[in-house]
Amino acid sequence: MPSAMPEKPALEGLEARWGQVWEDSGTYRFDRDGATRASVFSVDTPPPTASGSLHIGHVFSYTHTDVKARFERMRGKRVFYPMGWDDNGLPTERRVQNFYGVRCDPSLPYDADFTPPFEGGDNKSSKAADQVPISRRNFVELCERLTVEDEKQFEDVWRKLGLSVDWTQSYRTIGDDSQAIAQKAFLRNLSRGEAYQADAPTLWDVTFRTAVAQAELEDKDMPGAYHKLAFHRTDGQGDVLIDTTRPELLPACVALVAHPDDERYQALFGTTVRSPLFDVEVPVVAHHLAQPDKGSGIAMVCTFGDTNDVVWWRELQLPNRAVIGFDGRFVSEAPAAIESEAGRASYAQLAGKTVFSAKQSVVEQLTASGELVGEIRKITHPVKFFEKGDKPLEIVSTRQWYVVNGARDEQLKSTLLERGGEVAFHPEFMRVRYENWVNGLNGDWLISRQRFFGVPIPVWYPLDGDGNPVFDEVIVPSEAQLPVDPSSDTAPGYDESQRGVPGGFQGELDVMDTWATSSLTPQLAGKWEADPELFDLVFPYDVRPQGQDIIRTWLFSTMLRAQLEGGTVPWRNASISGFIVDPDRKKMSKSKGNVVTPAAMLDDHGSDSVRYWAASSRLGTDAAFDPQNPKQIKIGRRLAIKVLNAAKFVYSFELPSGEHSVTEPLDRDLLATFASVIETATEALEGYDHARALETTEKFFWTFCDDYLELVKERAYGATTPAEQASAVLALRTVLEGLLRLLAPYLPFATEEVWSWTHDESIHQAAWPTVAELGLSEGESATGLVGLVGQALIFVRRAKSDAKASQKTPVSTAVITAPAAQLALVRLAAGDLAAVGKIADLTFAEGDELAVGDIVFAEQPADTSAAAPAAGA
Repeated sequence: MPSAMPEKPALEGLEARWGQVWEDSGTYRFDRDGATRASVFSVDTPPPTASGSLHIGHVFSYTHTDVKARFERMRGKRVFYPMGWDDNGLPTERRVQNFYGVRCDPSLPYDADFTPPFEGGDNKSSKAADQVPISRRNFVELCERLTVEDEKQFEDVWRKLGLSVDWTQSYRTIGDDSQAIAQKAFLRNLSRGEAYQADAPTLWDVTFRTAVAQAELEDKDMPGAYHKLAFHRTDGQGDVLIDTTRPELLPACVALVAHPDDERYQALFGTTVRSPLFDVEVPVVAHHLAQPDKGSGIAMVCTFGDTNDVVWWRELQLPNRAVIGFDGRFVSEAPAAIESEAGRASYAQLAGKTVFSAKQSVVEQLTASGELVGEIRKITHPVKFFEKGDKPLEIVSTRQWYVVNGARDEQLKSTLLERGGEVAFHPEFMRVRYENWVNGLNGDWLISRQRFFGVPIPVWYPLDGDGNPVFDEVIVPSEAQLPVDPSSDTAPGYDESQRGVPGGFQGELDVMDTWATSSLTPQLAGKWEADPELFDLVFPYDVRPQGQDIIRTWLFSTMLRAQLEGGTVPWRNASISGFIVDPDRKKMSKSKGNVVTPAAMLDDHGSDSVRYWAASSRLGTDAAFDPQNPKQIKIGRRLAIKVLNAAKFVYSFELPSGEHSVTEPLDRDLLATFASVIETATEALEGYDHARALETTEKFFWTFCDDYLELVKERAYGATTPAEQASAVLALRTVLEGLLRLLAPYLPFATEEVWSWTHDESIHQAAWPTVAELGLSEGESATGLVGLVGQALIFVRRAKSDAKASQKTPVSTAVITAPAAQLALVRLAAGDLAAVGKIADLTFAEGDELAVGDIVFAEQPADTSAAAPAAGA
């Protein structure tokens, strides 16, 4: 039964009330019975990282998605709108370390009775020395415990915001089902030759002690300095001067390189020089990546200072003399190429030092030897960091797992670009970011991570007679065995007693990069191969909503996995939200410390108000937010309150008994005008332009409330004939209920509250408004009558205000002047205008523009003349 209309409608409490009703009644439950792929609208929802708290940017972008999902549901689609939790990876581990005061040491045994030293850390970085070392299993258990708690808090925020998610369709990226799917996809990559191991130079974060993929890099401008070093020609013809910002890598130098067209060094190509301090003979080589205008134009090639060094090392087939270890310190053993006693003594001063300390030592030694030429020149230059790290990356040689991504396969790269063309990007200009990323790839996707809380790479290695792993002969499980953890599960064909002994086996300890799991969100949510019927109903998905900053990671990797596994796209549309920026136009992020958490904001302003703010911004555009002065949120709150009050007012008018229809010209013009609003809003939402749909609807809503409702209220109260009264009431109700449905995706709580006063079912399961339901005649269109009469009413009100008279003050006479065509229109609504303006005698005259004049008040307003001047356009 419909709900009772409250005496004083209010926004407060609507979230709790309707949230519970929606949950109990399954309002947003995905109904697959009898569904076909054409009847389903599926969303590849971004799984938020469960490590701490949501921020205002989440509310911003997820509201965009929810508006679209609600629209499609009201259009009759079966909406598949799941929610996942991205609960594995470095952010989670770091949070657990600081929350519980622990760190993982895989060498330690499991302690079933372990109790963390404390709970509730502030999530700020702390020193590893102050954290209690615990076993990997203990650490993973704490990760599980904390992420579950975080996910509960996240869900509470999402429910309060009014996301129309089907909470029965949820998953965790670390859950058993997700692990099984991620491992199955990897094993199939492996069987097709798309996944492989390689010993190669690897970008390495010394803080987290893990490999880092190209997509996880960010450049930061850092202070540096050019040092001019003297290399000595072996032919005795003097020195070759090079500029470097990393003199500490001198012991790792394997060549000097210059551009092949640089005339200054033509005579040197093919010769050799000896390095300062370490006296190692290295060749002078040519390569097109060398920059003649950088420094002296000739550079050291070291293993490894930057990614150019890696290219030169690989393409020029140079030796590897790595000197930096996984901990970011110089290794104890000097490279074998350093043979001189003096050179080894120089290296001994570097062993065990950090990069910073080693640099100081090398500069001091070069100064003493006279091989540092001129002054050190300070500069600022971009340095590569792990996006979640706080120290510059190093490049170390490690064995890692990779998945092909087109960087070294032109056919795959071309296919991925073609697949990008099959996806509609909203806004379209975001497409180029995907294409630029694909075209700029310089290495395959590194997916292995030396971490703990992640999906294990599902392989083991046999050990030879000496106990050494044979990496080329991987042992894999059957798909029926998944998920597996090789660090604790026994390899197929072996028993546990053979772990780690000659002739036995060794489990892979690395886990997958979190993107290796998140790239499979379409498969995780759609229960790939576990529920083929569901997967066929939702895949390829209709839309992938996401942020612009992870096009290179999440969007690209998902496209890649869909291509490798199925030769298809994972979705038909990609909707890309912009950033939230602070009042200084700086991006809000946790790392910058300028984020606003949404829970308090929802409490203070109400969910509909916050949703209005979010939906007012178009996809792909950044939105500024000032928590001290949230203007747009206040406008949204005013709109939501007006919806409640205007609806109560409209429903207060009684419809006369009998059969009636909308007959009056003003009422029919309202319907015709509303028809264009429906068409515009529908077209905009079909095209993922939620902001345009909201703007169009809101503008008409205020015209409806401020002009039309005021114009016809006397007639709606019954001041005229029953037919005229019925025409007004029917038009009011028809348009109100259409507006409620147009606004429902934006203001789900206020519109549901109003709808419940007169309907049994939820507004969110009601049909989207159509022009056909308005009862317009074929070819009937808006005449502009509502706007003209509304403008005339403004003039009447202004005249009363200028005369300091109450709007209820009766007017004896008034004259409307306008061009003939407009005058004919206004005459059609003369009765309503006269009634609302309290005008006893309203006359008309032709004029150049619409105006209301010669107003004579029936009662003399204080301190004014009886006649008010004309009010014109």
